[in-house]
Amino acid sequence: MASLRDMRRKIASVKSTQKITNTMKLVAAAKFRRAQMDILSLRPYAYRMHEMLSSLAARAAEGVHPLLERREEKKILLVVVTSDRGLCGAFNTNILRRMEQFVEEKEAEGKEVGLLLIGRKARDYVERRRDRYNVEKIYINLFLKRVRFEDAAQIADYLAQSYISGRYDAVYVLYNEFKSAIRQEVVVEQFIPIKPMELREPDVPVDFIYEPSRDEVLSELLPLHLRTQMYRVFLESAASEHGARMTSMDNATKNAEEMIRKLTLEYNKARQASITKELLEIVAGAEALKG
Repeated sequence: MASLRDMRRKIASVKSTQKITNTMKLVAAAKFRRAQMDILSLRPYAYRMHEMLSSLAARAAEGVHPLLERREEKKILLVVVTSDRGLCGAFNTNILRRMEQFVEEKEAEGKEVGLLLIGRKARDYVERRRDRYNVEKIYINLFLKRVRFEDAAQIADYLAQSYISGRYDAVYVLYNEFKSAIRQEVVVEQFIPIKPMELREPDVPVDFIYEPSRDEVLSELLPLHLRTQMYRVFLESAASEHGARMTSMDNATKNAEEMIRKLTLEYNKARQASITKELLEIVAGAEALKG
């Protein structure tokens, strides 16, 4: 049985850990509120733009723009968005498990899959399995500070160029979509080509009238759309990460509190037993002296 001194040290150690997890929870909560405001502000604009471009893709004539061109999927690029830090529960585990499943499914269909990794956790995971995956590019430290549109735009432009050049026939994005502070949903979305909207029966797939010209409008609008959607993906992932970390640290703090309660109870029992033993020894000694 552990001595009273060891038990006191253990209680002090757990209390110290509890202070750390509680501080991390408060920091994550502050970052979460800001990230939540960012994604909720961007979503209406990003969704409306996606709806408009999907409608355009459904109505546009064949070959109107390279980013709207649909071809047989032989080579696929999967963008995997994870975090740069840990201590956020199953946030990264769920993404990496879905990545494995996606690659296995596509390879079973005879397709090649390349990976563009975002975040240290994805990089570290794949580096331990280098022979298993074909890594195209790696980006890290994008989520250590506030998410920047410039970073999302740079990656979106690279993806667009990879598709237009014919290196890949489709680009998909895998990330955690923010639902609430305690809930995130793993999502795989087709990023390029833009998935056309399903037209209803009465709708006639007629192209739009463009001003000043079709080429000028699409050349500006389509890259902006991809940059905006990638920025939305970044914000979704950031809000999900902070929410997951806040929840995880809150659970850790509560678990530490429960552990402290149990250890304190054991310590008090052991201390009481020690005191009782000492009293009995004193009484026994006094009786022996009398005798």
